[in-house]
Amino acid sequence: MASSLFVTGTDTGVGKTLVSAALLHALARRHARVVGMKPVAAGLVDGPDGAVSEDVLALRAASTLRVPPELDNPVALSAPLSPHLAAAREGRRLEVAALHAAWQSLAARADVVVVEGAGGWYTPINEAQTLADLARVIGAPVVLVVGLRLGCLNHALLTVDAVRAAGLPLAGWVANRIDPDMSAADENIETLRRRIAAPLLGVVPWGATPQEAAARLALPEGLA
Repeated sequence: MASSLFVTGTDTGVGKTLVSAALLHALARRHARVVGMKPVAAGLVDGPDGAVSEDVLALRAASTLRVPPELDNPVALSAPLSPHLAAAREGRRLEVAALHAAWQSLAARADVVVVEGAGGWYTPINEAQTLADLARVIGAPVVLVVGLRLGCLNHALLTVDAVRAAGLPLAGWVANRIDPDMSAADENIETLRRRIAAPLLGVVPWGATPQEAAARLALPEGLA
């Protein structure tokens, strides 16, 4: 069974896909078969083979292993909404068990699987389950992406507490400069460094490509 990482974020739009792709590029220097997984993607664009998530395209571009789409993106929903709402519009009900089964099949083919969540830690997938439940079943170490903007300190510390309450190890966190005009960005990073008992894996500059971000990231312990 492959090693895995579960990438979550302080919110939507904080750079989870960028960091996940960067991790894949960095991992590919040490492992032959690395693949990204977006269990649930909501919001699709026209792709060469039909409607697809831009996040999924980015993960596939950074992966070294090509797999059937039902494995690396088992659920693709048209509307750019929370997964439980987007699924309801299509008359579907998402289940952790089905997503976990896809991850198991993917992990059997790979050396490392980087699983990217949707939105934040507690993003709902149905009336009772969230993506945190999927993370718990997978049991992989978690990488937290902190989007550097006003409010990120509270969001980051709450997410750290939630990850630990789930009994999962926090492998590290990444500071992503999503607001080039943020005041006191370095001071915010230092505040989190003092308060999060997990390594800062890197600081991603504004506008970085996945390859540029990969050069600035340290891999979590055990995968380097």
